[in-house]
Amino acid sequence: MSKTKAWIHAFRLRTLPLALSSILLGSFLAASHDKFNSSIFILAITTTLFLQILSNLANDLGDSISGADNENRIGPERAVQSGDISKKEMKNMLFVFIVLSLITGSYLIYEGLQLISLQEGLILLGVGVLAIGAAINYTIGKNPYGYMGFGDLFVFIFFGLVGVIGSYFLHTGSLNWITVLPAISIGLLSVGVLNLNNMRDVENDSKTGKITIVVKMGAEKAKIYHLTLIFIAMLSACLYTFFKWDSALQLLFLFSFPFFIRNIIVVIKNVNSRELDPELKKLAISTFLFSLCFGLGLILKLF
Repeated sequence: MSKTKAWIHAFRLRTLPLALSSILLGSFLAASHDKFNSSIFILAITTTLFLQILSNLANDLGDSISGADNENRIGPERAVQSGDISKKEMKNMLFVFIVLSLITGSYLIYEGLQLISLQEGLILLGVGVLAIGAAINYTIGKNPYGYMGFGDLFVFIFFGLVGVIGSYFLHTGSLNWITVLPAISIGLLSVGVLNLNNMRDVENDSKTGKITIVVKMGAEKAKIYHLTLIFIAMLSACLYTFFKWDSALQLLFLFSFPFFIRNIIVVIKNVNSRELDPELKKLAISTFLFSLCFGLGLILKLF
């Protein structure tokens, strides 16, 4: 494999639609209140992409160092594990994406200062630094939280609450409690993708000391956990629509629900964890579709 292809493979582009879902939905929510800033949208998208790629690269390096990436792992072969990219090269690229994330993130907050105070901007900057730390420390460091069962919590916080509410706040300069509901939806669906990943890798993770929630509860209980995540995500979206009802167009997001229901059925019936691998991409794309449909329903009702 050429070096360029190896890096593209390491960036794991299939994870990017999921990362964008929260920014997309937060921006749609702001636009539904007639408040949308194209510069903030572009910078938020760019920063999120950089953070997601940073997380993917860190995960590649961390799992290679810990031994979680080995010949028994079911998912796609990682770049460091395969030898296509050296550990030194990966560390250098991590530094590049840390810098890129800081640059675009700082510029994003600078643009947001048109509507928010300096103190609020500094708080957001702190959250951004925490996001960078979370992206790296998932599998890297003396005590990576991904190896202690906290990955689900961090994904929920940063992919859901921070992504949706944070982007909404930058667009509008205000907070609205009701935005917590769609943020919960995106957060739980994102956790669902991680749960699928952990269900797929449960045997190898348990052998290598990567203690995920699935390793703790077991594969069968993880299926119920998965069903709960998806169900609450769908319920949360319905509750938002109930409280903010204006038009039947807001129900557009229901078109995404059959994909979630199908995913639940596949997971509940699964007996071979290897078969869960393609479901990660499908659930990620379904989440992006949900975000798009939910947002379009909010916008179309204005016309």
